[in-house]
Amino acid sequence: MNELKKLRKDTFNQNYVLDQELITLAKQETSHLFLANHSILLIYTYLVHYIKQSTEKWLGTTNNLKILDWGSGKGHITYLLKREYHKTNTEILSCDIADTKLANSDSSFRQNTPIIRSENIQVTPLTHAYQLPFSDEYFDVVISMGVLEHVPQDTESLKEIFRVLKPKGLFFCFFLPYQWSWTQKLAHWRGNFYHDRLYSKRQVREMMNDVDFTLLDLWHRQLFPKNSLRYPNYPIFEKIDQVLCVHTPLKYLATNIEFVAVKPT
Repeated sequence: MNELKKLRKDTFNQNYVLDQELITLAKQETSHLFLANHSILLIYTYLVHYIKQSTEKWLGTTNNLKILDWGSGKGHITYLLKREYHKTNTEILSCDIADTKLANSDSSFRQNTPIIRSENIQVTPLTHAYQLPFSDEYFDVVISMGVLEHVPQDTESLKEIFRVLKPKGLFFCFFLPYQWSWTQKLAHWRGNFYHDRLYSKRQVREMMNDVDFTLLDLWHRQLFPKNSLRYPNYPIFEKIDQVLCVHTPLKYLATNIEFVAVKPT
């Protein structure tokens, strides 16, 4: 557990080269333009790198794995995962809600998706609020990037993720909106309830306990807003943000809480 925490800090402080092809694809659709923001793309890039590094540390390999991008949306996470794992035999699968009564506008099936189209990414349609069309213990890793807070029944969805994970399989959850976040509260004050459900660390621990996951790491991230701002020295700014969220009480105002959990053997 302590090794994963150290790895998280070390990984987040590395320098990354942004994918220019992804930026070009993102510029094709107004709804994708945020991915052309270098500071935002940096976040996705290092999170995907962190997933690979953590998986290798925990499972001892990056070969012959099966990874699920749960709620693939615009397809950028699957895209980055495929780039990150291109020299391995890892299988990257994507899924998203397809039922029009359940899917929000960010579903892969409710928007134009130049990234998915260009990369010929096959997205498995989900027609149930939480059930997944995959067999038991199929995946080594399941990833939620800004998804868990939008599903109708979060605990039931977590039970399904637990079911499809192999023993010792990892669940990564990023961008979970934090209960005391100043940016989330400001958005609500302005009438923006895109994140109508906010979470506390206590809630995360209780959910993991209810589903029998073992929590390996839990942290705060993103003190300053990034979706609408462009920072000229984005790597430096991101490192400052990380330091404040790790080493100062300002972390209790951060936008997100994030965690890694494992299915026990």
